[in-house]
Amino acid sequence: MPHDGWHPHDEDHHHHGPPTRRAVLAAATLLPFGTASAQTVDAAQRIADAANRFLASLDDAQRKRALLAFEADNRIDWHYIPRSRTGLTLGEMLPAQAAAARTLFASVLNDEGLKLLDGVRLLEGVLRETQGSFRDPGRYYVTVFGTPGRFPWGWRFEGHHLSLNVTLPATGHVAVTPFFIGAHPATVRDDPNRGFRLLGRSEDLARQIMAGLTDTQRQSAIISDRSFGEIVASPQRERDLGQPRGLELGVLNAASSALVEALMDRFLGTLAPDLVAAQKRRVMEQGLAAFRFTWAGSLTPGEAHYFRVHGPVTVIEYDNTQNGANHVHSVWRDLGADFGNDALADHYRRQPHR
Repeated sequence: MPHDGWHPHDEDHHHHGPPTRRAVLAAATLLPFGTASAQTVDAAQRIADAANRFLASLDDAQRKRALLAFEADNRIDWHYIPRSRTGLTLGEMLPAQAAAARTLFASVLNDEGLKLLDGVRLLEGVLRETQGSFRDPGRYYVTVFGTPGRFPWGWRFEGHHLSLNVTLPATGHVAVTPFFIGAHPATVRDDPNRGFRLLGRSEDLARQIMAGLTDTQRQSAIISDRSFGEIVASPQRERDLGQPRGLELGVLNAASSALVEALMDRFLGTLAPDLVAAQKRRVMEQGLAAFRFTWAGSLTPGEAHYFRVHGPVTVIEYDNTQNGANHVHSVWRDLGADFGNDALADHYRRQPHR
């Protein structure tokens, strides 16, 4: 991915004291919702068209299962464990319906993003070989919330080790978080997919970042000698993150900064080009130099480790602790705009009282 505009050293932090947490949170509520760009308006239409084509491909019984009210509590009840869910599974769809679902995914994701979805389901097939039919690559659910094109509305694609939550709360605003991707095994050790590492490039970049730091910087980045065993910003636990900790990106040299940008692109860069641009603007508005890079656990490959990039509202986490450090949980969250929450609040404020 190109990195134009991702330059933390362009930020000047020498003339102002650090913002208070209250000021940061107050500013965060305003970040994503300036003038809607033509890009995001076009993206919203593309996403709505794909959702309507998907729903039109279903029969009445399928459509009833796939379509829920936007106000349903289930819309924000996301998770990545192998549990029962509402919606319609890929395994229940005819080939043409599954193709329409994939077109819906492609309205938000680029080829790299689609490969992530495919990789999660491939690994579910690997687990099926060792753990039985409970692991089912077809047991991934598509759910549409509300009426596509009529704000607010959204959709979710979710199953074991996957949760992509897309919300269109108002004209020109597209939220794509929480976006969770897991990998178990993190490295496939048996044929025919031996050596496959779905999230391996993210780990490699994080290790390169750590290797390129000075001893003092490395000490600042490491906040624990043990990994956490799980991402911190799991469902309903986002407040446990607290203040950003670790090493400020503003002190990094150009090479290390580029590596952090590349690491963030492993998450943000999975989106369609117009949505990538909007999300990168979102990050830059927070002041990228004030983001922090954090490591916990061992620096020895093959041992349990955790890392994150954490800004005022944007958080990217990665933990590889379980199953002998061969089981990854990773997530990208926007604590100010998950599920389109702040644009949605603004949308409802503008509605006439009834």
